[in-house]
Amino acid sequence: MKALETKILKNKVPNHVAIIMDGNGRWAKLKNKPRVFGHKNGVNSVRETIEGCRELGIKYLTLYAFSTENWNRPKLEVKTLMSLLVSSLKKELKSLLENNIKLITIGNLNDLPKSARKELTEVIEKTKNNTALTLTLALSYGSRDEIVNVIKNISKKVVNNELQIEEINENIINNHLYTFSLPDVDFLIRTSGEKRISNFLLWQIAYAELYFTNTLWPDFKKENLFNAILEYQNRERRFGKTSEQIEKINE
Repeated sequence: MKALETKILKNKVPNHVAIIMDGNGRWAKLKNKPRVFGHKNGVNSVRETIEGCRELGIKYLTLYAFSTENWNRPKLEVKTLMSLLVSSLKKELKSLLENNIKLITIGNLNDLPKSARKELTEVIEKTKNNTALTLTLALSYGSRDEIVNVIKNISKKVVNNELQIEEINENIINNHLYTFSLPDVDFLIRTSGEKRISNFLLWQIAYAELYFTNTLWPDFKKENLFNAILEYQNRERRFGKTSEQIEKINE
């Protein structure tokens, strides 16, 4: 593991990593266990991923924890996920404080149970001054829903003469997103072999590098993260420019 970490150039790690944590249910099914067994084991992968990002000096990590579509899953599974969220927050608070990690959330938190909102509010408040890593949980989150809300809020400002149509640009839109305090995503990882974005950060990943792995989320450990980061560092990010232009910028 240490040998793998030494291959990573710490000055070239992505600033913002986002992960679609997929495969908990299939992992459980392979072991003839209920889906909730996979979700419970997926918590260990969350912990290892956070530790790995912290060790590499990655400043922002966003995890797709619960989508707006996930509310349509079986009631028992949803209830277990919400309970798991509350218990995990309680268990991990000490670690977040010790490792200087700040927790924030994006999504429609009003949809969450009162107990989950209460625990989230407490952890967010207690970690708000931490600076080493910003951990963002996307909860009851859907990117299309987010974009619709942006359009509504900007439209209200135009109607109220607080904003002119000509003033609307990318910065205005960025400032109305749930992620207004975060930089754009540099690297998007999805586990389980599925090659979809699934309504996650559609605006924010415009120039992100995409990485898909067949590893199911409960099997995704620090070593898997490091291998993904090495893959990222072997790519050339051009942002619409040519390789020659990028080379001149880097000279």
